[in-house]
Formats: sequence, C-alpha cells, structure tokens
Amino acid sequence: MSSLVEVKPGSGQLQASHDHAQYLTFMLGGEAFAIGILAIKEIIEYGGLTEVPMMPECIRGVINLRGAVVPVMDLSSRFGKAVTAVTKRTCIVIVEVSHHDAQQVVGVVVDAVNAVLEIPSSEIEPAPSFGARIRTDFIAGMGKVNGRFVILLNVDNVLSTEDLGALTDLALESAGT
Repeated sequence: MSSLVEVKPGSGQLQASHDHAQYLTFMLGGEAFAIGILAIKEIIEYGGLTEVPMMPECIRGVINLRGAVVPVMDLSSRFGKAVTAVTKRTCIVIVEVSHHDAQQVVGVVVDAVNAVLEIPSSEIEPAPSFGARIRTDFIAGMGKVNGRFVILLNVDNVLSTEDLGALTDLALESAGT
C-alpha cells in the first residue's frame, strides 16, 4: 500500500495561523467535506483491507499500516448513508485523534481527496441547527470556499469516544490474532 500524500503538521506552508486554518477537503456522496490538517497523518490508496466479522456496517475492517493495525471507518455509512462505492479515486485518510489521553489512529474512507485549503476564520459559519444531512454534532462549522459551502467535520464527535473504544478493541483483538 503506497502513501499518496503525507501531511506533516508544522512544516512550512501547512502551519495554521491565528486567523486562518488549513483543511483537507474531500468528496463524500457528492458533497464537499473537510477535516483540519492537524488531525491528518496521511492519505493512502484504498486497498489491503481485511474485513472483520460482526462489526457495525460503518467499520469496513482493518489495514496494516507499516506494521500497525489501523481500523477503517466508512464516513458515508457513519453518516447514515449508503456504503461508499469503491472507485479509482477512493482513498483512506489516516486521522489521529485523542482517546482517553492516548492517540488513536483511524482510517476513514472517502470518495476522493480534493486539496488542502486555507480557510480564514471570517469565512467559517457555525454549524446549522437544522437542515444538515448529518448529525449537527458532527459539524464543526461551514466553510465558505469559492461561493460554496464545505462542511467542516468535528473529528472528535464523528469518531466519538464510544466508537474509538470499539475501534481500539478491534485493533487490539486483530493484533492478538
């Protein structure tokens, strides 16, 4: 499995300033989403996935990332939509989140990665209280980019502590087998 992009937080132009933040934008079911780059470790091609029986539909399985077992979540399914159809542009975004004062690495399946964009804080609106097609606690805000909205995800809520606990158990069980 080869790495497409490795994002190194704090390296030159990828550093966030006080009134601007950088986000990795990607497509999911025809909609634009973004995750703050400080949570992104890398982006890899979709493949090498091992399915694990009896997991929720949103957990696609695990991958071996340089010797580490990494659980992979399908964001589309997590949002209550259809499972992501795998195409040539489908990627796994490797995200690092905090869980009980420890770092947990999780892969998330996306339709296609777009770009890293700098979005000024003045161009970010609060999450809508209604009308969004996903849970409002999953949304950190709505970024305005070229006259269109990009949904900025709250990674900690999308990969909630309950889910992370299940993912950690999955990774530990897989590592032990």
